[in-house]
Amino acid sequence: MIAIVGAGKMGEALLSGLLRAGREAAQMQATVRRSERGALLRERYGVEVVPNAEAAKNADTLILAVKPQDMPVLLDELAPYVPADRLVVSVAAGIPTSFIEGRLADGLPVVRVMSNTPVLVDQAMSVISAGAHAGEEHLRRTEELLRPVGKVLRIPESQQDAATALSGSGPAYFYYLVEAMTDAGILLGLPRSVAHDMIVQAIVGSAAMLRDSGDHPVSLREAVTSPGGTTIAAIRELERHGVRSAFLEAIEAARDRGRELASGHD
Repeated sequence: MIAIVGAGKMGEALLSGLLRAGREAAQMQATVRRSERGALLRERYGVEVVPNAEAAKNADTLILAVKPQDMPVLLDELAPYVPADRLVVSVAAGIPTSFIEGRLADGLPVVRVMSNTPVLVDQAMSVISAGAHAGEEHLRRTEELLRPVGKVLRIPESQQDAATALSGSGPAYFYYLVEAMTDAGILLGLPRSVAHDMIVQAIVGSAAMLRDSGDHPVSLREAVTSPGGTTIAAIRELERHGVRSAFLEAIEAARDRGRELASGHD
């Protein structure tokens, strides 16, 4: 039995992905804060919606998908019901495995996950880290849970703040870039819808080339950049305005903010 505790947007995305991957609804449980949310999940997916304590008693794997600020209260509620032979998977941003281990049964295996919003279209980037008591079997089980909704990588937990800044927040940087390029298209006289479609397809195609070719991004960029052409003129302006440096500093700032948030849950 797999229980998703706090089936909000991320929890629902994992639930739907597991069902699409062949898990039976009878093997799944969910917990929610609002009864109307529970009714929606029952109707949409046919899963049983239960209280947190019941999920903790029944599930072999507990996926904690609540907001980080709700985690302390949730762990206090779950503690009397979670034995040490269960697997706890946390997708709450900024919560160290040690924080969860210190509030549940001694020796409990905990795996920390940072995913991102493309989980909603089965294109997530999920990075996982083992807690003090999680071994190969627990990492493998976590990978099996997450593969239906995207790619999974293992990293040391010390790198989770960097992963949050780069990958967890990454979709926002992409949308920001698309927004700016769309405005540029409008400035050049294109209708918004036309500019949007052109940019999205260019980025989807470029991402596919980057993923499938195995070529370095510099090589792919140089293939578009003819001597004395339009692309090099644009690249010169990006460099003149320090766009590369701005990205480096922005992602570093996101990493630092993640550390600040995590420090409250040491």
